[in-house]
Formats: sequence, structure tokens, C-alpha cells
Amino acid sequence: MSERFNSAAAGWDKGDMRQNIADAVFQTIVSRIALTNNMKIMDFGAGTGLLSFKIAPMVGSVVGVDLSEKMLEQLEAKNTDELSVEALYHDILASSLGCEFNGIVSSMAMHHVEDTAHLFREFYAHLKKDGFIAIADLEEEDGSFHTHGNEGVYHFGFNREQLRNTIENAGFKNVRFHEVYRVEKENGNYPIFVVTAMK
Repeated sequence: MSERFNSAAAGWDKGDMRQNIADAVFQTIVSRIALTNNMKIMDFGAGTGLLSFKIAPMVGSVVGVDLSEKMLEQLEAKNTDELSVEALYHDILASSLGCEFNGIVSSMAMHHVEDTAHLFREFYAHLKKDGFIAIADLEEEDGSFHTHGNEGVYHFGFNREQLRNTIENAGFKNVRFHEVYRVEKENGNYPIFVVTAMK
């Protein structure tokens, strides 16, 4: 899977779709969660940092975690003296980062993780008390969203109630779903949600 993302990294930000999704996810996060300048945030599956760099000016620091080195190179290339995101090549499902965050955000990465129950347990373990998650992904779909094919795609979107149970079983409370955007393609419309919850 990382090979595909590595090869796509250079052109990842081109076109409107990913920019629009990141913007919609960001707008929802700031409308639901009070971000403050002392917060440390993890962006899981950060890619080129489309979401990271929107959040970074509002918090203390953002760590963009990803398994594609080329994506992280694109992220790092956006860093300036005024605004920067730490790029970290790491698999949190294999080993802990050994630190805690005030919040974890993610946009369109979860469907690439086979074991979502494990993922949310790791999210919980990496959060400080009263920390939050804000995770964006696809509503349940028929597998046609990824027009390049479904290699590395473990979930054709998510059923809200099943995902709610997974998140609550990991220990989270106040689980809320918010529809934030619809991707319109020739073969259909694909709603995207943000799910928020608290430790």
C-alpha cells in the first residue's frame, strides 16, 4: 500500500477533491472542538499535511504520522519558519510513540487500516485525559469510491453504529457523527463524516 502512496505523493494535492475534503473536515473540527495554543495534536495518516497545516496555526504543535515516506517528504517541504508540522514515519499499531496528545485527528486514512478496533485502542492509549479524537472517513459504500482499485483498502466506508460500538469499546465517550462533505463522481455520490469522541 505504501508503494501506491509513495508514487502518488508528488501530485497528491492537485485538483479540488482532497483540498475540499480537508477544508470541510477542518471546519467541522473547529466548530465542534475548542482548539487552544497549548495543545499537542497527532494527525494520523497525515499524508502531505492537507489537514495538519490547517490545524497547526491554532494549536501548540502537530505531529503528522504516516507510513509513506514520500508523502511525508511533501509535508516537510511545506514547513516554514512561521508554520511547521513534525513529520513522523511510524506505525502506531506496531509500537507506541511513547507520548500523549491532547487530540488525534485523521482524514480519509481509517479505511486503509484493517483492524479498526486495535486502531481506536491505540488512539485511546495515546491521548491525555479528556483528550479528543476527530476522525473523518467515508460512509458505507459499494467499493466504487476508489476508481484506481481497492488495493490497500480494507473497508468500503463504515457503518455508523458498528463504528460507534468499536469506538465505545475502546473506552471513548460522547461519540458523535457529523456529515461534512459529499464527493460527487460520475459513478455516484459519497458522503464523508467526521466522528468525534472524548477520552
